[in-house]
Amino acid sequence: MAQFPSPEWVASLSDKLNSDEQYAHVAHAWEADMGFLVDGRDKFPEPVRLYLDLWHGKCRQAYMLEDGSELKAAFILKATYSNIVQLLKGEVDPIQALIMRKVSVQGNYALLMRSVPVVLHFVRCCREVTDSFV
Repeated sequence: MAQFPSPEWVASLSDKLNSDEQYAHVAHAWEADMGFLVDGRDKFPEPVRLYLDLWHGKCRQAYMLEDGSELKAAFILKATYSNIVQLLKGEVDPIQALIMRKVSVQGNYALLMRSVPVVLHFVRCCREVTDSFV
């Protein structure tokens, strides 16, 4: 368990994704990297950028980007810090958050919607490694 957002949280999430049998099963055909772009104007001087290389139910690489680094990934999840906190606390469902525009995603939206089980298990893993917030 770790505090979101932090390098420890990203490492914990990577470990969780690599050890979670349910995630591995539903994401066995997933072949795309993902980024988080968190706007925390009230908490951080710069947006928080996280990167995850997700491939066939495993996380091959995960890290926080340094300030000013450009985030490049097939999917980029964008949200305010408060909306990410709501998502990670389970106060809002991931699909509902997309529909309500609490989070937005850059990337192949059709592929994402065909992969709802992957999304749900990914968010579950994110929730399970989060014990506190900055």
